[in-house]
Amino acid sequence: MSDLRKEILSSISNARVTACIIADEPGIIAETGAAAEEAENLGLSVDFVLDEGARADATDRVIEFSGNPIQVAMAEEVLLGLMAKPSGIATAVRRFVEIAGARPAVVCGAWKKMPPWQKDSIRRAIVTGGARFRICDEPFIYLDKNYVQMLGGIRPSLEAVAGLNGYLRVVQLKGLYKGIDEEACEAVEAGAAILSLDTGRPSDVELVAGALAARGMRDRVRIAFAGGIRLDDIESLKALDVDILDVGREIVDAPLLDMRMEVLGVDGR
Repeated sequence: MSDLRKEILSSISNARVTACIIADEPGIIAETGAAAEEAENLGLSVDFVLDEGARADATDRVIEFSGNPIQVAMAEEVLLGLMAKPSGIATAVRRFVEIAGARPAVVCGAWKKMPPWQKDSIRRAIVTGGARFRICDEPFIYLDKNYVQMLGGIRPSLEAVAGLNGYLRVVQLKGLYKGIDEEACEAVEAGAAILSLDTGRPSDVELVAGALAARGMRDRVRIAFAGGIRLDDIESLKALDVDILDVGREIVDAPLLDMRMEVLGVDGR
């Protein structure tokens, strides 16, 4: 099927068009480098682009470019798609990070549930917003509930990886084998460095932190909490003895940041 844009714009094919992408609402702008690169791949000249992670207000220009009419028409289709969704994710991340403050740290590992072709963009957007896309910066082994089940429990799972040096041990706890406070103590005794309490129950954080403190083990481990965390939960979760909040769908499923393209001028029409 032929590209009708060529027919529609044939009478001004030699014109030079200047256009821009404009934010329709405030937010954190992501993937501007990718957008600038793609604009150049389309044959456009990029005259201005916001820095990655810049905060834009409604009606701010995100990127300005110029080229022939076909190139500009294609830009609307391509550049909006590159930036709008990642910018929505980065904006959501920034809200969580700003409310959480210095502690607890905000991470988002839910990008793993997204289609493979989207993962890199989502990970970059999470970083642009100010969070991590991994539970910690150090190399680590993550023993989720399925590994724990296959290996026969928390202690056997940690013993199975005892010979793998240079990695922190992270274990997911859900209170499936015994009380989650007992699971936590067992995990720390067996060498866990981070406990991921993936239950969605803030009371579990209190149970685990209290049990670890009573046994003099609280300073040996970081506590992460996950499970349906929403923005409105952050203030109450900050009051708990928790080091990491792993936010999922509220970040990766954030609505796109609305943007539009506007033609600024046409020369040689």
